[in-house]
Amino acid sequence: MKYSFVLPLSALTALCLLAVLVSYGVIPSGLELLQSIHGNFKDYFYLLILLIILLESIVYVGFYFPGQFFAVVLVVLSKPQPQDILLLTLAMVIAATLGSCINYFLGRKFAKEEIKVKTNQSKLSVKKLLVAMIHINSLAFFMFAQGANQQSPKVVLWAGLLNLPYYLLLILGTSVLSEQVMQMAENTWFLVIAVSIWLSVALFLDYKKYRTAS
Repeated sequence: MKYSFVLPLSALTALCLLAVLVSYGVIPSGLELLQSIHGNFKDYFYLLILLIILLESIVYVGFYFPGQFFAVVLVVLSKPQPQDILLLTLAMVIAATLGSCINYFLGRKFAKEEIKVKTNQSKLSVKKLLVAMIHINSLAFFMFAQGANQQSPKVVLWAGLLNLPYYLLLILGTSVLSEQVMQMAENTWFLVIAVSIWLSVALFLDYKKYRTAS
């Protein structure tokens, strides 16, 4: 993409628009919708966990569905045993990896023509991937950008492998820590601040690129 700020700006716009629509009751909140789904699918616990993590892991959709928060609440209520922790970890990793695949191929689908003709691929930066994995929404946009820039699909596999310890620690931490601490990761203001920082960094990088070119 020509300008780095376009993706974070669109993300911030979508996030703010969804927050306004929910606050005015135009659409139900993501949590209300997921609670309704839970009522209908309570006998399919692991499938439900996979579904809500998958929904949150898809680019833009994740701003509406508080997937990790809802999954944390379900885990707290279910009081998982050791074998349940392993199954929950696998369900979440599979869902997040499927989401990464979707985002990657969406990026390739909507990539600009001048990018599609490029054949050279830069080496995968594990450091950048780890930074993107701080939150599932940032990982979604990272994967979209990887696809848009025609990078190797191996990045999806790497993300899946790195998600194994992440979700294992998330579930173990949920069993020990309070819900109030865990739900900070799904706070709307946290997302707004995080995306705003991303936008600021992108604008700064674009400005440096412009100064260098001129």
